[in-house]
Amino acid sequence: MKKNVLTSEPLPLMGPGTFELDADISALGMALIEVLKLRQSQREFSERELSWYRLSRLLWAADGCNRPSTGHRTAPSVCNAQEIDIYVAMSSGLYRYDPLAPSLRQLSAVDIRAVTGKQDFVATAPVNLLYVANLSRMPPEEQARQLLFAALDAGHISQNVYLFCAAEGLAVVSRGWFDQGALAAAMGLADGHHVMLAQSLGYPLAAAAPPRYS
Repeated sequence: MKKNVLTSEPLPLMGPGTFELDADISALGMALIEVLKLRQSQREFSERELSWYRLSRLLWAADGCNRPSTGHRTAPSVCNAQEIDIYVAMSSGLYRYDPLAPSLRQLSAVDIRAVTGKQDFVATAPVNLLYVANLSRMPPEEQARQLLFAALDAGHISQNVYLFCAAEGLAVVSRGWFDQGALAAAMGLADGHHVMLAQSLGYPLAAAAPPRYS
């Protein structure tokens, strides 16, 4: 059995290259006002990897399905287009998040973290989230307006991640400085797919102990 890419525990397999995420979403245990006080950008990360459970909760907070009967998400989107797909770049490869399963599907075993941005830290950050807009899902507008709306929707997801990381004691930063063409090629994106935003995250560099809230 394959091992968890983040820990030594076995991965729950759903099919070839598809890994089931933990659907147990419990309370974070911190008031919203406290989370808002702690929200910040950090650009230095420990090499300590996230547990599979924490990654599951992170992705659910980002844009998970919070109303299973309708398929609606934790983040809003224009006309409920749900045009943003979350890709996850880690040392073990590139994955795409399926919020309805919930699961991660491995797309490649190549470590592309260094291509996800032009800052040095992106190559070693344990997790790099990439928010990709599939414009074919969006209302028939001119592309400039589609990209504007997609950028807003990526921002909603990004803020969800910021708040989750604040509550969980994780370091995170949103990034827009990357080579769109090189990154799209490394990810194997088709025409009509655009990387709107990236986020690097992990434990703070100085964190030697687990965070208070887990």
